[in-house]
Amino acid sequence: AAAASVPVRVCHQEIVKFDLEIKAAVQDIRDCPGPLGALTELNAAVKEKFRHLRGRIQELEQMAKEQDKESEKQALLREVENHKKQMLSNQAAWRKANLACKIAIDNSEKDQLLQGRDSLRQRKTTKESLAESASNITESLMGISRMMSQQVQQSEETVQTLANSSRTILEANEEFKSMSGTIQLGRKLITKYNRRELTDKLLIFLALALFLATVLYILKKRLFPFL
Repeated sequence: AAAASVPVRVCHQEIVKFDLEIKAAVQDIRDCPGPLGALTELNAAVKEKFRHLRGRIQELEQMAKEQDKESEKQALLREVENHKKQMLSNQAAWRKANLACKIAIDNSEKDQLLQGRDSLRQRKTTKESLAESASNITESLMGISRMMSQQVQQSEETVQTLANSSRTILEANEEFKSMSGTIQLGRKLITKYNRRELTDKLLIFLALALFLATVLYILKKRLFPFL
């Protein structure tokens, strides 16, 4: 009986160990933040622990049936029933933990999806704002370009006006030079005419003096022949 109690005690300890490990794993599933891949790995580990637990309970049940004393047999069978109930309770807790975890993951994914949509909406709004800003900047640049074109055109007209004025001034200068030459030529001619007039007066005076001298000579000869 003492030798038989050792395997029973070892089996009982293993059942308790697997029970505690399952409870801890169920809590891990309940607290799992996701993703679904992590939940799948936790469930695989729990399934393995349930498999070992079920095997140990079956071993304990077999040991109970092999007991010689009816009292020990019934006591072990009651323990087996308690372990089975505890296993069923753990399985129910496992299902609830999975359900809660999946709901939490779904909600998290929905929140992320909504955040993604908000982010996309914000990006769209930002892109529209940037496009509007770019359009305004383009219009401003086009306005500046038109203004600069007008300024260039006005500058060209001013340069053309200055060129025309410069050409007019040059033509006037040429005319002034021509007039200056004409004036100088006229001045020379006037000087020459003045000299000619002086010469003519001198010749007339000399001719008149000669004429008077001739007249006086003739008169002298006729009136005073003896002189």
